[in-house]
Amino acid sequence: MSIYDRQLTQVEFKALINDFRSYLNYVWEGINLPAPTPIQTDIAQQLMTGDKRFLLEAFRGVGKTYICGAYVTWRLLRNPNEKVLIVSQSGAHSDAIAQFIRRLIFDLPILAHLQPTADMRNSVKSFDVTGCDVTVQPSVKSLGITSQLQGNRASILISDDVEGMQNSATEQMRAKLLATVAEFDAILQTTEAAQIIMLGTPQSGESIYNKMRDKGFRTIVYPARYPENTDVYQGTLAPYITTPLEKGEVEEGDCTDTRFTHQDLVEREASIGRSWFRLQYQLDTTLSDADKYPLKTSDFIVHDLDDLKGPISISYSSSRSSYMEDIPNIGFTGDQFYRAGHVDSEYVPYEYAIMSIDPSGRGRDETGYSVIKQLHGKIFISEVGGLLGGYTPENLTKMAMIAKKHQCKLLVVESNFGDGMFSELLKPVLRSIYPCSIEEVRNSKQKEMRIIDVIEPLLNSHKLVIDASLVRNDIKEALADYTRLPYSLIHQLTHISKDRGSLGHDDRLDALSMSLGFIVDSVGVSSEDALARYKEEQLDADLERFMQGVGAGGRVKSTNYLDSFSAL
Repeated sequence: MSIYDRQLTQVEFKALINDFRSYLNYVWEGINLPAPTPIQTDIAQQLMTGDKRFLLEAFRGVGKTYICGAYVTWRLLRNPNEKVLIVSQSGAHSDAIAQFIRRLIFDLPILAHLQPTADMRNSVKSFDVTGCDVTVQPSVKSLGITSQLQGNRASILISDDVEGMQNSATEQMRAKLLATVAEFDAILQTTEAAQIIMLGTPQSGESIYNKMRDKGFRTIVYPARYPENTDVYQGTLAPYITTPLEKGEVEEGDCTDTRFTHQDLVEREASIGRSWFRLQYQLDTTLSDADKYPLKTSDFIVHDLDDLKGPISISYSSSRSSYMEDIPNIGFTGDQFYRAGHVDSEYVPYEYAIMSIDPSGRGRDETGYSVIKQLHGKIFISEVGGLLGGYTPENLTKMAMIAKKHQCKLLVVESNFGDGMFSELLKPVLRSIYPCSIEEVRNSKQKEMRIIDVIEPLLNSHKLVIDASLVRNDIKEALADYTRLPYSLIHQLTHISKDRGSLGHDDRLDALSMSLGFIVDSVGVSSEDALARYKEEQLDADLERFMQGVGAGGRVKSTNYLDSFSAL
């Protein structure tokens, strides 16, 4: 006989009111759902601990929203004076949760005494329960995250999926969202049982949920599969997940919830793609980073560069001995810097030097610039920076002086903004300081796609050598003033994705990609071929000098001649 077919005994009622897990079984039966799965029961247990700040990350479809809705009614059953505020990415979603709570109050016999009377608030967005102290704040109220949160008070604040693609796609959006979430503490009442409960699924590698632990939230994560690498969760995995793994009771890759089969998850992964599956079902933001943010500092060759000469050969290394521990990582986890594995002692003038300029368009944008050199199939990034203030005489002079310093053969200027006005202003300055050719380029392809398409293959093939002092100064500037972090080249490089508007500022990175793109065709020859060609040319020159010396009856030194042969 169902518990709904008879009057609850005092013992049964006491069990329901004292244990949310038992109460959840009662609710599920009342709304004709199968009994809670083991993972749903564990979530119920975690909610019942009563943490003041609690973040629950769980895979799509586990039912965390409905479990939390049932939890609200359990709290109201225990104390009708609770004030519940529901906040979500959209007002419609918040309203739906509030209506689910209202439905339970009207459908379940144990909650019937809480039904609002005719003189109480009883709308879609807010309602009271019988037995509450009538105040300005209703018993249950729903809001969208973009609504006015100030002025509200709550003993239970439910934040359900406040992070979505629409409000977290860019750096600026995420910063704004995080600032809004910070207001939750001001809304929370000071009672001992007051709680902020955040429910969510990360939308990107830079999810705001990653920052909640630092703000005092106890974080519990439930992936859909037992993970292969538990370290990426940094101690946030639920004991429900870690305990059977440690005991060897399950295997990595097994389903964590009985509602899904292995085939179900395989089909879902195939449907939405590996990267999105990792985010939405495995809650693994580190693997998402690897897929979504393709430019990695670990693919650079870092070396102290000379302005006018470069080593005839330089090679990449990712060994532990090459790891540059003195350079902080402002990218994602694992984004390290490595010094060159081998650097030839012979230095020769660069084959080509080019400077690119991305004029500022408006507001607080910088005029970004980049200076790169080419030698034997490698590209040397000598200087990248940005100047605030637009087309001032001071900035134009600085640009000309930078070109002179590096003996650039060409200046490439983007003409998309201002119809080439920057070039016209720069030409007379160049004539007086450093006569140099200017070529304008106009870009039509989506900026993010263009930047990544140029830089990624060069990084992956380890053709880019970046000046160590450039890296250090760039990061030092960013860390000295965190408002300047978005202007950092390294920050821009590691945080760009192919999503339109993924960066708030991209001027320095855009300038770098522009110069790289301009000479990328000449980099098609492999470094090995370029070096072999150089050595062959040197050998030919030495042989010619030797023969000229013999023909003249003079003595020649054989050092270069022998060295040339030994180097082959």
